[in-house]
Amino acid sequence: MIEISSIYKKFESQVVLNDISAVFENGKTNLIIGMSGAGKTVLLKCIVGLLTPDNGKVIYDGRNIITLGKKERHLMRREIGMLFQNAALFDSMSVLENVMFPLDMFSDMTYKERLERARFCLDRVNLIDAQEKYPDELSGGMQKRAAIARAIALEPKYLFCDEPNSGLDPQTSLIIDELIHDITKEYNITTVVNTHDMNSVMGIGDHILFLANGKLAWEGNKDNILNSNNETLNDFLFSSDLVRKVKEMGGK
Repeated sequence: MIEISSIYKKFESQVVLNDISAVFENGKTNLIIGMSGAGKTVLLKCIVGLLTPDNGKVIYDGRNIITLGKKERHLMRREIGMLFQNAALFDSMSVLENVMFPLDMFSDMTYKERLERARFCLDRVNLIDAQEKYPDELSGGMQKRAAIARAIALEPKYLFCDEPNSGLDPQTSLIIDELIHDITKEYNITTVVNTHDMNSVMGIGDHILFLANGKLAWEGNKDNILNSNNETLNDFLFSSDLVRKVKEMGGK
């Protein structure tokens, strides 16, 4: 579980995050949504530890990441998996080598154990047959699946995904969403996803934070988001054709 409490962040005179508090539970896909400039990416970076809030706490199962020393943060890094927007695979490494990279960096496993773990993760995302290929030989969806395999290689307690469906077609996006959701449930991971994809919101939004102008404007889940009385949220949602159609179908 991750708990954020009274998070503030500003750059020069601009307040980007204003008193945001929330709890992200294990085994749930926790989505952060909002318009461009709402503060989604800054909040995600503060939670991960890439940015330090000006005020507030970010607590991972009782540990405040903001006050941890360098050594403790390094150890904690082993518990965190990251899925970047562009997959961020190493072009000069094979798919298998990419998945083994965090194991080589952070684990005490033998080479045989690292190899077995990497192949297990690739099999979990249905990419075992592509292990010897290089990133430029893969489709966009395959690259994202390889990145997911790398993100879970260290058996993380926490998984962070930054716009995981960026650049993907709707069908491939659905596959990636289901994979993230299934892995979260299967391994009881605390997963936080920064997204603007309404398919993700309606499909895997176990817990949703809606940010507007740097504030937490609404909190709920995919089952009650369409019935919100929050005008700002409704304006954001109903600009999406998908949400509009779902709303219309529900009203019949």
